[in-house]
Amino acid sequence: MRRGTSRALIVTGTDTGVGKTVVAAGLVQALEGVYWKPVQSGLDDETDSDAARRLSGRPVLPEIYRLSLPASPHLSAEQEGVHISPDALAMPVVDGPLVIEGAGGVLVPLNRECLFIEMFRRWAAPVVLVARTGLGTINHTLLSLEALRARECRVAGVIFSGPANPDNEATIAAMGRVRSLGRVPPLAPLNPDTLAAAFSGIDLAPVREAMSC
Repeated sequence: MRRGTSRALIVTGTDTGVGKTVVAAGLVQALEGVYWKPVQSGLDDETDSDAARRLSGRPVLPEIYRLSLPASPHLSAEQEGVHISPDALAMPVVDGPLVIEGAGGVLVPLNRECLFIEMFRRWAAPVVLVARTGLGTINHTLLSLEALRARECRVAGVIFSGPANPDNEATIAAMGRVRSLGRVPPLAPLNPDTLAAAFSGIDLAPVREAMSC
C-alpha cells in the first residue's frame, strides 16, 4: 500500500446526498485545513467545492476533473469523452490538514475498471464515514464499513447526519465496531456559524489521532 501524508483525512459517505460536503466543510473549518474534491460531477448549481469554501472560509484546491453531468463519475466522464485516470489523482501536499471529499458512496466507479475506494486505499489516509440516521442506514453503513476494511482503509469513525436516532447510531457503533464521532443535525439556516456550532459537539480527538498515525 502506498503511504499518503499523515495530515490527510478522507470524507466519504454511505450514499449520495448523505451530507458529506457539509461534514467535510465542518471538518475543514474545525481542523483549520484545506479542502479538496478531486472529481466533481454536476456543475449547474453550487459545486461541492463552492459550498465548502462558503461554509468553511478555508482554502479550497481546484478539482482535477470537473464534469457537467450530475451522475456517477465514470458515466459523467464518458459523456464528455474523458477518461478518469487514477494516476492523475495523486494526493497534493499542502500546509496543514488536507480534507479530501469523495464522490457518492465508497464503491462509486471512477472509470470502468476502478472504484473510488481504490483511491482511498492508495492515499492511505484515515476515513470518516458520513451516514444518515434514518431507515436503511444500518445496512448501508455496515456494508460501507466492511468494504473499507476489506481494502485495509483505516476508519477514524462515523459522523451521523440528520435528526437524532439514538438506537440506529448505537447499533451501528456496536455492530460496526466503529467509533461514533457525533451527529450533525439539520441546519437551518446552514452557514459558517451554525456549522461551527454543530461541530462543537463532534468528537475530533479520534480524528486528530488518526491523522497523526
